[in-house]
Amino acid sequence: MVNVALVGFGYWGPNLARNFSNNPECKLSAICELSPARSKLAKQQHPSCEIVSDFNELLRKKDIDAVLIATPVASHFELAKAALNSGKDILVEKPFTMTVAEAEELIDIADKKSRIIAVDHTFLFTGAVRKIKEVVSSGEMGELLYIDSVRINLGLFQSDVNVIWDLAPHDISIINHLIEASPVAVTAVGTSHTVNGLENIAYVHIEYEGQLIAHLHINWISPAKIRRMLIGGTNKMIVYDDMEFSEKVKIYDKGIVVRNAKDVNSIHKVIVDYRTGDMIAPKLDNREALSAEVEHFISCVRDRTKPLADGNAGLKVVRMLEATQRSIENNGQRVKII
Repeated sequence: MVNVALVGFGYWGPNLARNFSNNPECKLSAICELSPARSKLAKQQHPSCEIVSDFNELLRKKDIDAVLIATPVASHFELAKAALNSGKDILVEKPFTMTVAEAEELIDIADKKSRIIAVDHTFLFTGAVRKIKEVVSSGEMGELLYIDSVRINLGLFQSDVNVIWDLAPHDISIINHLIEASPVAVTAVGTSHTVNGLENIAYVHIEYEGQLIAHLHINWISPAKIRRMLIGGTNKMIVYDDMEFSEKVKIYDKGIVVRNAKDVNSIHKVIVDYRTGDMIAPKLDNREALSAEVEHFISCVRDRTKPLADGNAGLKVVRMLEATQRSIENNGQRVKII
């Protein structure tokens, strides 16, 4: 039995509490929450769980194996650092940290303490992304050419981070999980329509090794909620629509073949042939992604194995977010990702 404690019972915390409580291999022993109203709600929903307001009280509990951190991102580093130094494994809500330096320090501490870091990149555990990963890894799509992602909706506006740090981690973590190529550079533009100056719309262009490019459109003030990703390969193409109920993933046997003209005198030096085949919508595992992620994390803690989204995966996302922010602040300047 793995004993865990949760820090933060705000927006995402209740989802973590519910899933860890429902897993038979785990016990949610304590919840740390500063707000009296949220503490009361936590006690109502989890009456057998100890509710505390002092984070250090959690760290002093010898029976706690892991700490779940679901607090604003600005607090992630200090809470995670204290938990690791107390000998606890951690699961941290996305994004992992506010800076690359913070992420690197946490990874270093975890290595020295032989502790596990997992970052809550929940979409990696959806049936849709798992199926796409299977298709991409099989090579049947051919060479990947582009990834185009749209993640837009009306709200929720955040008071501490902009739309990039709020929404882009989902798409970036999915893309990093799907492909082997490393990001080379990013170019981004964004704007704010509020007095706090935090960008609520952004367009992010990512260059990868080879000719692969990715484009992200993220927006808090769209009248429609769209969660769609297009993945184009030389052999096949995928449409992943998370808003679809029954056919979230569609695989199209479509592509192009580019060849040189045989007639050297032809005005068309290059000929493009279009190939159109069948479309299939594969059956997907409909299990709640967070439930699968919780099971995976518990297994990693128990068996001391590397999480699918470990500290390095979280660092890679933060590195791209940091470069994106720097590009926006410099009016769309191309920023290399080191």
